[in-house]
Amino acid sequence: MTFKGLPKRQRLVGAWLLLSGISLLGGVLFAAWLDSQIALSGLARVALWLGSLSGGMTLCLMGVLLERRLLAPLRHLQTQLARWVANPDAQDEEAPEGWLKGLGPDLRRVSQSWRADRMRLATAHAEGARSASRIRQELETLLQVLETPLLLCDRHRRVMLFNQAAETFFTGNTGLGLGKRLDALLPTATLANAMAQLPDDGSPREMLTHCGQRWVKVVIRRVPGSERETLVTCSDATTTWNNEMGVRAELNRRLPPLRQHAANVSSAVDALRHIHATNVPLELRTRLEGVMHDESQALNQHVAEFATLLDDLQYHGERLRPIWSNDFWQALDERLDPAHRLITPIGVPAWFKGDAPALIELFASLVEHLRCHLPTRGFEGEISLQPKRAYVDLMWQGAPVPEGELSVWRDTILNTLPLGPAVADILRQHATDIWSVADADKCHARLRLPLPAITQTHAPREMAPPRPEFHDFGIAQLPAPDEALAHRAIRCLEIVAFDTETTGLELRRGDTVVSLGACRIVNGRLLASDAFDHYVDPQRPIPAASTVIHGITDADVADAEPLHTVLAQFRDYVGDAVMLAHNAAFDMLAISGHGVHFDIPVLDTLLISKALDEALDGHDLDTLARRYDLHFPPNTRHTALGDARVTAELWLALLPRLEARGIDTLEELLALQANAFDKEDASAP
Repeated sequence: MTFKGLPKRQRLVGAWLLLSGISLLGGVLFAAWLDSQIALSGLARVALWLGSLSGGMTLCLMGVLLERRLLAPLRHLQTQLARWVANPDAQDEEAPEGWLKGLGPDLRRVSQSWRADRMRLATAHAEGARSASRIRQELETLLQVLETPLLLCDRHRRVMLFNQAAETFFTGNTGLGLGKRLDALLPTATLANAMAQLPDDGSPREMLTHCGQRWVKVVIRRVPGSERETLVTCSDATTTWNNEMGVRAELNRRLPPLRQHAANVSSAVDALRHIHATNVPLELRTRLEGVMHDESQALNQHVAEFATLLDDLQYHGERLRPIWSNDFWQALDERLDPAHRLITPIGVPAWFKGDAPALIELFASLVEHLRCHLPTRGFEGEISLQPKRAYVDLMWQGAPVPEGELSVWRDTILNTLPLGPAVADILRQHATDIWSVADADKCHARLRLPLPAITQTHAPREMAPPRPEFHDFGIAQLPAPDEALAHRAIRCLEIVAFDTETTGLELRRGDTVVSLGACRIVNGRLLASDAFDHYVDPQRPIPAASTVIHGITDADVADAEPLHTVLAQFRDYVGDAVMLAHNAAFDMLAISGHGVHFDIPVLDTLLISKALDEALDGHDLDTLARRYDLHFPPNTRHTALGDARVTAELWLALLPRLEARGIDTLEELLALQANAFDKEDASAP
């Protein structure tokens, strides 16, 4: 026995065999010596040998009896209690055996009472929080549909909340995530200084910062009555600045020459009028006519350039937003006749730019105005893409609309829009016009409206369901980021659990990574959607024996990035978090020596489990998952992300057991882990 708990089964069996062997050997020697001294025969000799060997045999039989009737049931009880501490709701139908069998009813009663108390507590908590939960769900839904990117930071500039618009706005930026500092997302000292000096009355402060290939306008304000929490909203200022410093600046630059040419033409005209009234030499007349010709040519050129710039200005207009054609046809259909489906989209859907409400009212008024020329049974809608334009076509079976009718319609006032613009004003806003043409089959006609096209090709992303990782106000209660990491409470640690899949187990002989997956734990909660999952090009064939295990083939990694690139992205994902793995020595060896340094603490659930339960056999991931009632989703075992998530869940299961033993800080945990590293464990992988 050790002072920590039960000895390991292998050591105990070894001790029993040793003692039994010594006792039997001593008995044999004693019986042989005594038999040589006393000449016995028959039953007396048998009794002598049985008496001499009885001690060793009794010791051996007692060992077997104790192992089966006491020590094995004790180990089962230890496993069951460990599971209950890690997961109070875990089920264990196996009753104690051996001499502990009488404890079965009592353990069941304790378990049932524990679960009943937890159920009553959960019911009371649910009833008391139902109203708050409803309000929270409504706020989460509002955050989901809000189009303005929004973040909420605590006094240490750690993100406590962000909405889906912010996730879309910062797509591909590893600096966005709960618990991460705003400095990683918008790395500018000016922003940090401004947040430190914000007034407490909620007055906003605006600034511009560079983020990737664009300029971002950031508005920050202190949340009144909070613990110095800051609300941050973002918008893309690149287009506006391109207009201000690009097209509009070019317009302003070209205006003085245009005025100069116009003044020169006016002066030349006045001079010619004077020539007609007086007797002026032919040479002067010819020179003035040449000046007028040159100035008129320059004037025409500048007017053409002005038209091009105005077209670009309209193309980049702030009111012109990307529109998905299927959404546009559906909205127009609902506007024309909500009870019937009049428009059938055909062809390949595409994006174009426009003022959607204005265009819908435009088409609605067009259909109303041309009712006598258009069919009542319905239309087809199609988008035809050109290099810079997208033709929005409304088609029907019949003849084209006369141009005279379209000319009358262009003067129609759209009273359903602000300020009552005319149709011609809406067309001018989009720098376009509309006309009607007949199709090549002479049976169909269409109304065609050219609009600016955009390069985006993929369909709109489906609205993601609400998820709990968008906010965690408990982050504000975590220790300051500059607190010494060694003294930080283990429950407050930001942890990245990771796992690798490789071409084989001989990492020092050329085997390398083919997949790297990780997930994040913040404030004691696994963020299921904040994940890192990448294939890696091993730059060598994957052996079939390895593919059988993890299912990754050469085709899967054919277009993957090399290891050093993926590791650089993974290092950005880890940030300042503590790393966690199961059998971390293998995974750290797999990602080391490739130019990316992971100079941060690494926790190992294998060593932690060995330190907590030295007497128990089996500390591999499958055994521990069964022990703590953890489950691999289908087809996720031996995938990097799947194993990383179960490792993270295993850490959360071990956490209360560590705290129950007084292991509260990272420094204490690392010391416990280091002690377990040198201990023998025949069941370790």
